Amino acid sequence: MFENLSERLSGVFDRLTKQGALSDEDVKTALREVRVALLEADVSLPVARDFVKKVQDQATGQAVTKSVTPGQQVVKIVHDALVDVLRGEDDPGNLKIDNPPAPILMVGLQGSGKTTTTAKLAKRLKEKDGKRVLMASLDTNRPAAMEQLAILGVQIGVDTLPIVKGENPVQIAKRAKTQASLGGYDVYMLDTAGRLHIDAELIQQAADVRDIANPRETLLVVDGLTGQDAVNVATEFDDKIGVSGVVLTRMDGDGRGGAALSMRAVTGKPIRFVGLGEKMDAIETFEPDRIAGRILGMGDIVSLVEKAQETIEAEQAEKMMKRMMKGQFNMNDLKMQLEQMIQMGGMQGMMGMMPGMGKMAKQVEEAGFDDKILKQQIAMIQSMTKKERANPQLLQASRKKRIATGSGMQVSDLNKLMKMHRQMGDMMKKMGKMGKGGMLKQAMKGMFGKGGMPADMDPKALEAAAKQMGGKMPGGLPGLGGGMGLPPGLSGFGKKK
Repeated sequence: MFENLSERLSGVFDRLTKQGALSDEDVKTALREVRVALLEADVSLPVARDFVKKVQDQATGQAVTKSVTPGQQVVKIVHDALVDVLRGEDDPGNLKIDNPPAPILMVGLQGSGKTTTTAKLAKRLKEKDGKRVLMASLDTNRPAAMEQLAILGVQIGVDTLPIVKGENPVQIAKRAKTQASLGGYDVYMLDTAGRLHIDAELIQQAADVRDIANPRETLLVVDGLTGQDAVNVATEFDDKIGVSGVVLTRMDGDGRGGAALSMRAVTGKPIRFVGLGEKMDAIETFEPDRIAGRILGMGDIVSLVEKAQETIEAEQAEKMMKRMMKGQFNMNDLKMQLEQMIQMGGMQGMMGMMPGMGKMAKQVEEAGFDDKILKQQIAMIQSMTKKERANPQLLQASRKKRIATGSGMQVSDLNKLMKMHRQMGDMMKKMGKMGKGGMLKQAMKGMFGKGGMPADMDPKALEAAAKQMGGKMPGGLPGLGGGMGLPPGLSGFGKKK
């Protein structure tokens, strides 16, 4: 979503950081470009103007810390100003759902993804917060809208209010309220009808439902691709109905992400969640620090670690760690790592979160590297016998030929895979030696221990450590193997012929 903005800004900052000392003129020129970049990304003019002014006031006459160059200092100021523009007062993911049953009202225009978002949030509340949720569709206009919510409910295992034909939204809201209190639900979510544009009838309907339900949270669902108009929609809904937070959908699209920046600044309403795709778990809390980091190409290590925690089984990691301590690393381990990479969003998904790797993700794409290659490598490993996987040194030329043919690849591809395996094995040995002092063990336990992230593993510290290393992770995340640039040996893979 923020790619274009990110590219423009990193270009400006690359030029700045190369200079030893900055004059006021340098800062002014850079900020002029920052403003143009913001406007091109569809940030509204007053917001862009205030933002640049704020940065300029802080950047000029700023005492530069000894350890950083003036350019880095400006990047930091811009980062902090971005976080400031995006941040709400309280924790974005923390919905006010005390005294059950707590009503949550979902409002927005048609096609913004209200129904899907309702289901995603319900799933999140059920799984992360352990709440009993009831969903009710009040959309009497759109054909099959109620059925859609019922189907999603079955998919995610959340109850939906039985459909009664011919009721109006207010009657449905009353019924949902009664059922939620009788059925012992913690939360009930009301998915209201949308219109193509804001009109009196839409507002009236939502206001009537609001008066009946008296919601603890009114979430406005906005399509992240609508750009500036999204801000007008948010202002209008807030004036007429009162909105407690915004959910931006389609943040995985290629629109210009300026709406997010303007939304928070103009309406004063926090962005609580972002939708990142069609799947039911593709929703994240909106973390200003992380988003600002991504925009400025600083990566998002914390999200990467969280993703790793979700996809990596603690026991597997424990087994792998023991093998790594001994410096053992066979084809089965490599296969497990390749599968993990696919689960975590593939090469590009992971690179987008690595500090300073945003640009590399582009180069990777241009080099014709895509996740198909990971699957091809897995196929080659699967074509080997158990013995060969456990000990790849056994492979003779004739076997290599057979494995390559069996997986539809060339022998040269298999050789590259073998080379990559050797390099990763060497890296594991080094890490194993580090682990003699228990450092590796701690890191592994910390990352993949059953309790998730340990208390002493502060996300901020993680991010700082990653930045210090210039965005190079030491041999990748444990359990992900070789360096998180392109894993050794992948670089020559899949060049477009």
